[in-house]
Amino acid sequence: MLRVERVHTLYGHIEALRGVDIEVKEREIVALIGSNGAGKSTLLMTICGTPQAAAGRILFEGRDITRVPTHLIMRSGIAQAPEGRRIFPRMTVLENLQMGALVGDPAKFSEDLENVFSIFPILKQRETQRGGTLSGGEQQMLAIARALMSRPRLLLLDEPSLGLAPMIVRQIFQIIQDINQKTGTTILLVEQDAFHALRLAHRGYVLVNGSIALTGTGRELLANREVRAAYLEGGATEDQ
Repeated sequence: MLRVERVHTLYGHIEALRGVDIEVKEREIVALIGSNGAGKSTLLMTICGTPQAAAGRILFEGRDITRVPTHLIMRSGIAQAPEGRRIFPRMTVLENLQMGALVGDPAKFSEDLENVFSIFPILKQRETQRGGTLSGGEQQMLAIARALMSRPRLLLLDEPSLGLAPMIVRQIFQIIQDINQKTGTTILLVEQDAFHALRLAHRGYVLVNGSIALTGTGRELLANREVRAAYLEGGATEDQ
């Protein structure tokens, strides 16, 4: 579904991505892990066209979108729940979801709304509540739900566990798995919580200093000694 081929991304004279190659197949969950500053969020933003790749190609469903404007990329079947949630705090839950539906089919708004409420029943209860008054976990659910309102075939999730309590993190990851399994939505997940991300993912990539250092199935990367030493030791364990 998605192919990133030898992509380089620049911020001024700084090369944030250095020849990145990744592939995301239809109906997969693919995790991208790495330390702060490795280039994970930059890769998601480059896929969305802001900034555009300085070199290389990005293909979505066989179409080259490397130079396509961001608003057209979003209309092509890609949606993103960005790092830090970035909901509209003064708008109600319903109004936030309406914003997500702007690139969708207006005739299917009611159906899409019911679908996201079935995935996130707490948002149905909070429908008239302002986004800024929701808990952190509820705001993350709203960010994901807003992205789903456009009926994406590829969903980009940027650090969905950031700043959340462990119990809520587990809930968010279960929701991500349910979205993938029940709707068939393909997911590219950027996440610092390597344990939960790799346990969930079909495949994963490790990004180090703007380059892909390792790739494999989620289980293979969980068992990899380098990955465990860099991202798992002192963190989550199998019994958590």
